[in-house]
Amino acid sequence: MKDTPLTLYVVDDDEALRRSLLMLLFSQGLAVQAFESGEAFLDAVDMRQPGCVILDLRMGGISGLEVLERLRLGHSPLVTLFLSGHGDIPTALEAMRNGAYDWVVKPDTQQLLHKLPAAMAEARARSTALRLWAELTPREREVARLVGVGQPNKEIARLLVPPCSPRSVETHRANLFAKLQMANDNELGRWLASHPWLA
Repeated sequence: MKDTPLTLYVVDDDEALRRSLLMLLFSQGLAVQAFESGEAFLDAVDMRQPGCVILDLRMGGISGLEVLERLRLGHSPLVTLFLSGHGDIPTALEAMRNGAYDWVVKPDTQQLLHKLPAAMAEARARSTALRLWAELTPREREVARLVGVGQPNKEIARLLVPPCSPRSVETHRANLFAKLQMANDNELGRWLASHPWLA
């Protein structure tokens, strides 16, 4: 799986703001797509592809929080930056507790440009994680999930369907650690915990 070019999405029902953001982001040399509603965005975008979405909290139709929840339930790797008015800050903080990457007070474009590089770097990191995960066989992924929660080889061998020998588990472990470029169970556990959308 090659690294996918990252796209930046703007989802906002305010046409004037949407246009000004598009012009600003195009001027930064970014690949940008804009949507006037959460529904239009969810219908058009492959939520399994990494990228970054600048998402308005309050829109007609489904809200930004509902879009975030759909992305979470779909195990999407998309990095979400929320746009919110001053009165929306408690809601924006709730969004971050639910998996949003960050939030920007609307319409502070300088703050957005300041926060965007880190969000895009996170999107690139998620893209790399997806590429590495895709290099594992389905069996190696099963073993990785069990290793990541601290199961010993003997128990993993018993839990797999169909079961296998502990020696086979050792081979799968060695292969998946080499492919993921990891040294031990703790590192794998932390990596899986920080990438819940890989499940």
